[in-house]
Amino acid sequence: QVQLADAGGGSVQAGGSLRLSCAASGYTSSYNCMGWFRQGPGKEREAVATIFTTSGRTTYADSVKGRFTISQDNAKNTMYLQMNSLKPEDTDMYYCAAYLDYGCILTTPPRSRAYWGQGTQVTVSA
Repeated sequence: QVQLADAGGGSVQAGGSLRLSCAASGYTSSYNCMGWFRQGPGKEREAVATIFTTSGRTTYADSVKGRFTISQDNAKNTMYLQMNSLKPEDTDMYYCAAYLDYGCILTTPPRSRAYWGQGTQVTVSA
C-alpha cells in the first residue's frame, strides 16, 4: 500500500505562482512513475505532468509546458509541481498519483492501478 498526501493549493491571481507537494509513504518501491492530474466540475480528469522516478525524466501537457515544472526529492519521497504564470483556466482540483509505468507517458487514466492523493484545490482569479 502507498499513501499520498498532496498539499499546497490555494487562491491566487492570474500570473501568480503556487507549489504543490505530494508526500508518499508506505511501499514506495511499488511504483516508478508519479504524476499530477487535474479535474474540475463536469470536466474529465486531465494529466498535467509526469516524472519517471528512477531517471527523473518528465513529460508535460501542452497547456502547461513552459509554465509548470514537476520535480522530486527522493530523500523525502516527495514530488512537487511548481506552477508559474497561472491562468484562470488552471483552476481545478489537482491530484497526485503514483503507479507502475515503464514508459511513464502522459495518459489519463494511468496505464496501471494508481494510488491517489486526496486532492488540493487551485483557484486562479482573473
